[in-house]
Amino acid sequence: MFKTKIIANYLPQFHEIPENNRFWGKGYTDWVAVKKSTPLFENHLQPRIPKNKNYYSLDDKDVIKWQAELAKNNGIYGFGIYHYWFSSDMQLLQKPAEILLDSKEIDINFMFIWDNGSWKRTWSNVKRGNDWAPEFDNRKELEVNGNSNTDNGMLAELKYGNEEDWKKHFDYLCKFFNDKRYIKKNNCPMFGFFQPDNDYETVKKMCEYWNSLAKENGFNGMCFVSKCNYKNANLDYSFKYEPLSVNTNKELMISRIQNIKNRYFPKLRIYDYDKIWKKIISDAKNCKNKKQFYGGFVGFDDTPRRGKKAKIILGQTPKKFEKYLRELLEVSDQMNKEYIFLTAWNEWGEGAYLEPDEHDDDSYLKAIKRVTE
Repeated sequence: MFKTKIIANYLPQFHEIPENNRFWGKGYTDWVAVKKSTPLFENHLQPRIPKNKNYYSLDDKDVIKWQAELAKNNGIYGFGIYHYWFSSDMQLLQKPAEILLDSKEIDINFMFIWDNGSWKRTWSNVKRGNDWAPEFDNRKELEVNGNSNTDNGMLAELKYGNEEDWKKHFDYLCKFFNDKRYIKKNNCPMFGFFQPDNDYETVKKMCEYWNSLAKENGFNGMCFVSKCNYKNANLDYSFKYEPLSVNTNKELMISRIQNIKNRYFPKLRIYDYDKIWKKIISDAKNCKNKKQFYGGFVGFDDTPRRGKKAKIILGQTPKKFEKYLRELLEVSDQMNKEYIFLTAWNEWGEGAYLEPDEHDDDSYLKAIKRVTE
């Protein structure tokens, strides 16, 4: 049995919130995009349909309990739950994590990965922002209906604030840190930053402050885990976010040029499953950084969110996934890495999910179960 444990990234964007309704229309969750997706070429597997058409809502405790049991029974150690804290006055999609906290009978380990960026419209030039739902950003329709947000396309703006704001954020998180299911390393709660290079100097100061607050609250400090990035703006540990990670200036420039081209000349970007996985494993074998956790992925196709501007990885099968995951775990184990981060538990809008669907049933979960046992 491997010592390295699997943390599956977990998306809470599957329950109705007022902000989603305002930004993209009444009832919007990622399921809306998933259902409306269409095939763009022969044998293109779209739309992706969950098994038994289980378009669940994550404001339901029974759904989260089902997810946790399914994950744990098939070899997943814990969830890396995306965290959306924009300021002391604005937090979004926190309901699933709060249900988990209040439901001690749900048996799954978990940690937070803070996606510390703003939300913006597709056409916005705001830096360090996420354009969640390009296929649903109809500017003309928004203007006609008087529902456009701001001239710069900002939907939810990240504001780090000052120490007072950082303390409010920590006090909120501390309730979770004190839970025995929260993932810790040497009595230090693990907390991830998805965009550590977004004002890195402020992030470092905040981490130093949180570290002192953690000690005041009975921990040995904090364990900060930053997504690998081209600036090497890392914290205590780093993790590779796969697939298609951008880790160098050259890769960043290529990605930016492709994104600019795609804005004006939409074109699908097609990649090969085997090539990407082989690169992931090769990079892991050659990595000299003892404080880097590796990352893997199930599949990828963000057609539901981006339509003809999508990135699609072709050639995935449960058998291939099992083979490559086993190799990555072997490398991680030999290097005494405690975790790998897997994309993803339920990124249906990006075709990166472990949950059972109508096409493969629970084959990917069973692959993990065989590997981890």
